[in-house]
Amino acid sequence: MKKKVNPSILVIGYGNELRSDDVVGKQLADIIATWKNPCLRSLPVHQLTPELAEELANVDIAIFIDAYPAIDAKEVEIIPLEITTSLTLGHICDPPVLLAIAYAIYGYYPQAWLVKVPAENFEIGDRISPFARESMKQALAEINKLLNLKQ
Repeated sequence: MKKKVNPSILVIGYGNELRSDDVVGKQLADIIATWKNPCLRSLPVHQLTPELAEELANVDIAIFIDAYPAIDAKEVEIIPLEITTSLTLGHICDPPVLLAIAYAIYGYYPQAWLVKVPAENFEIGDRISPFARESMKQALAEINKLLNLKQ
């Protein structure tokens, strides 16, 4: 298959804005939505749901962004994703399940990565910690590198 010159890219950032640092995935998707790239679309969502499978079936590259508790690791992690072989469907999904749903229904899933952004405060609240803000800066730089490599 010939590589596309300008692949279509979908960024899905997710998190709960009522759980302090948990919102960083969603906020990063908001920031990325302002980038002037016609091949890039960004979706900030509260949570991953099966309905997103149709979106995934129509792009070449998918990047999921989520916060994780920085207990041991304190760096942004970028993890290549594959579909899962065990589907447990509900109202909430994780990225490999969404890829599997896209494949099961549409016969296709995109190349995909999960960007894990370290954070420290998941308590009820609406403030992002200084640590998570720094992690967001690192995540944006890493996502930009990832997109430059794939374009």
